[in-house]
Amino acid sequence: MVDTKLAGRTVLVTGASGGIGAAVARAFSAEGARVAVHYFSERTAPPGVTWEHVTPAADVAEALAAGLRDAVAVPADLREPDAARRLFDAVERLLGPVDVLVNNAAHCETPDTFGALTTDGLRRHYEVNAIAPALLISELASRQRDGREPCVVNVSTDAARAFPGQIGYGTSKAALEALTRAAALDLGAAGIRVNAVAPGPVQTGWMDAETYARAGEIVPLGRVGEPADIADAVVFLASHQARWITGQVLQVAGGHAL
Repeated sequence: MVDTKLAGRTVLVTGASGGIGAAVARAFSAEGARVAVHYFSERTAPPGVTWEHVTPAADVAEALAAGLRDAVAVPADLREPDAARRLFDAVERLLGPVDVLVNNAAHCETPDTFGALTTDGLRRHYEVNAIAPALLISELASRQRDGREPCVVNVSTDAARAFPGQIGYGTSKAALEALTRAAALDLGAAGIRVNAVAPGPVQTGWMDAETYARAGEIVPLGRVGEPADIADAVVFLASHQARWITGQVLQVAGGHAL
């Protein structure tokens, strides 16, 4: 039996109200971890942008707690300059110091291609997908104490190298992968590991039947991914078994976009 040594550790998962984030929260809870389920708290939505991340996060936290695990739902708008500090303060107050940070929250909007790019649209992508993870990692590092070995797992995409039609999203995820490597080098001496997973096509509700079938045909392993496929990889990178792994981007995509 493998002991991940995650039992009793505090895990903060951003963007965990559904999809991959909720699956990651459940996977850590199954390992005995205390889980903070972050969700997007809307203040002001930009004109023409519809936010879909409302609060089933409370339902996720309640379901985890029903399994006799410590779990809480914590709101934050990651675009706000002090969101990282306030989020860490809340989690520490409710569950204790953060041992594992999973930067899963992401912003994606359309149209997002050449000829339709806007300053505001690009800014929103980078604020959530690159700047917020950097500030959250910095907050984790600033609270590091001797004897603890916290780690970070960032969630990118296997299309980060080139994502036509998704310029803001794809390039902000490429920045997240560069951040992963830089943070691993800068924070290694402090005992903080930083890695990333790069999911391929995963069904989180956005694929209709035609898209689902087409995506399955282009994946070498012959099927579309499920949130649990990504969650298991995230748990591995945070586990004791990955204790000498840092600065890596692990593609979890069934061989898609190699």
